[in-house]
Amino acid sequence: MIHRVSRPRFDWGAPTAPLAIAALVAPLAAVLQSKAMTPVALLALVACVLLARRAHGAWPWPRGGAVWAGLALGAWGTASALWALEPGRALTAGLSLMGLVLLTGAAGRAAAADSPENRRLFGHALLAGLVLGLAAAVLDHATDSGLRAAVRGLRTIPPELAFGLKPAISLLALLLPLLAGTAFPPRLQAVLLVLGGGIVLWLPGDTARIAMLAGLAAVAAAAVETRRRHQPRTVPLLLGTAMALVVVATPLALPSALARVAPVVERLPPSAIHRLVIWDFALEAAALKPLQGWGMEAARALPGGKGHPEPERLARLGVHSPALDVWFAAPHLELMPLHPHNGPLQIRLELGWAGSLLAATALLLLGLAARWLAAAAAACGAMASAFVTFLASFGVWQSWWLCSVALAAAFAAALLPLRRSGPAGDTTPAL
Repeated sequence: MIHRVSRPRFDWGAPTAPLAIAALVAPLAAVLQSKAMTPVALLALVACVLLARRAHGAWPWPRGGAVWAGLALGAWGTASALWALEPGRALTAGLSLMGLVLLTGAAGRAAAADSPENRRLFGHALLAGLVLGLAAAVLDHATDSGLRAAVRGLRTIPPELAFGLKPAISLLALLLPLLAGTAFPPRLQAVLLVLGGGIVLWLPGDTARIAMLAGLAAVAAAAVETRRRHQPRTVPLLLGTAMALVVVATPLALPSALARVAPVVERLPPSAIHRLVIWDFALEAAALKPLQGWGMEAARALPGGKGHPEPERLARLGVHSPALDVWFAAPHLELMPLHPHNGPLQIRLELGWAGSLLAATALLLLGLAARWLAAAAAACGAMASAFVTFLASFGVWQSWWLCSVALAAAFAAALLPLRRSGPAGDTTPAL
């Protein structure tokens, strides 16, 4: 008599189900329009929490030091509305950050408490979504933005449309390391990470490429430690410590770095020199309000920020070429275009040293929390990738990117297997 082996089936009413749908949709949606990540992430996180409430009869309240530190940072940003240049924007951004921290913590707990089978099959949804996203990104890049132009109904492709693909590459670099936490065999995981990482390195976006390399390096380091001691402890601790130190040290180190690069600054691309000009202006503004900062989201409204780089500033930074003087005279080149393109500097500028210390504490506690995760390698890889993007790319408070990071955190929780903590059969979620 032949017995058919039933294949495991995913419970579409489980808390992990909305995350699985988001994992399938998010990479492709980000390629077509990166700002779509905000509704995709928020809907998935809210649905995850509501389904957990229905399944268990209780709310999955978030907990942990990193959650409290994130809430404290959001509360300080909210309080900065009292002195911010744009109080309404500061109040909205601060409250939004607090809400997102709570929602992410709750969704993470809900996902970690779901059944092992649902979480195992969730990894397949993540892989399928990444394949779709990578394929769409490759097609769009190979056709010179043809895919996104077609979606927008454009008959001719404007040159500036090419820049819109870079945010999606950053998202792919953020999510790819999470494949290290799936139920696929280790060798298959390695192949998928190498292939996916290679595609990201071929696609445009220098910051996304560095983020991808950092994510893969963190995964590899944590995996090596896992082989030696079953559970990595040193790598997550070092990662959290390094992130915290960089947040505090960057505003302190930038002035000397700018002075050292001045003798060779004209060898850099003009866009890179413009980045140095922005940092120089931001450092000057930050020094005027060292403790409390100018207020959350104040970078876009700094006095003088919309002006052009002055000849004196350019000369101090080592720019003496007449051709570069002409380039910097272009109308669109401002001293502060919305944000400094440097996360630690933006926090120092807007929230002062108090905000920098709160952000550093949150990152350190995230690293410490990863030490207790069963799939710490995946969490470390995603954190390392996100931190590189935080260092050199988007504004710190851009909603689509914050929501992307929040979704990645919930994905990491969904991928983590249950840890054995006692006698056989006694398991508890790794939170």
